[in-house]
Amino acid sequence: SEVGHIYTIGHGRNGMIGVYRVESEVFPGNGKLQTTGLGTGREPKEAVDTAYNFLKANAGSISGQINTINNNYLLNFLDLQGLGMTDSISLASLISIVSKALNKNPVESLAVLGSFSISGAVNKVPDLASVLQVCLDSGAKTILLPSISTVDFANVPAELISAFNLLFYNSPQDAVFKALGVS
Repeated sequence: SEVGHIYTIGHGRNGMIGVYRVESEVFPGNGKLQTTGLGTGREPKEAVDTAYNFLKANAGSISGQINTINNNYLLNFLDLQGLGMTDSISLASLISIVSKALNKNPVESLAVLGSFSISGAVNKVPDLASVLQVCLDSGAKTILLPSISTVDFANVPAELISAFNLLFYNSPQDAVFKALGVS
């Protein structure tokens, strides 16, 4: 996977589950975030703002190399199936920015699942079995999954769970480290 390119699976604006790619660029600047491809919905924009505000508040606990004061970030979102932008993109956005800022490739064939609030609270993945099926159909091999979602494993076929290398996370920082293969 390329630096700054992160795939996430989520419910699109029309309710169907789709595949989305986030790409980021970093430029010298004054700490601004710009986005393209988000569409007109309020929730996706809020999710991206959550990611960037979390990064500004917590960059030090992720890496001393991330500069949110003298750099500008551009995030480009691709709705690969045209289902309308998902609002579960806070985590993918955060990982994309950090990947680009640190020039570190994400784990190969990775799908990022889950989202978080501005306080850093991690949300469960809704409709986990269906989301994992889309991951499988899309060729994902490694899944970044919130630990809190393991309570839903009872509703997921065992062969679907065993089809992936699962990386569990408990916080946005933990998710970033695992997505970028930093132990």
